[in-house]
Amino acid sequence: MGKPVNLNRYRKDKARADQKARADQNAVKFGRSKAEKTLERTRAEKAARDLDGHERDE
Repeated sequence: MGKPVNLNRYRKDKARADQKARADQNAVKFGRSKAEKTLERTRAEKAARDLDGHERDE
């Protein structure tokens, strides 16, 4: 007779592997590089500065 197999462990390991694969797919699909994030943040900061510079002083 063979060694007993813990089915709960197998089920959880499979679920973890599936979740990891799904996370990797989403990272490729939706992820952005550090350069893209920095560029977007810089542009947003510049837009905010430009908008603040156009305020009317009364």
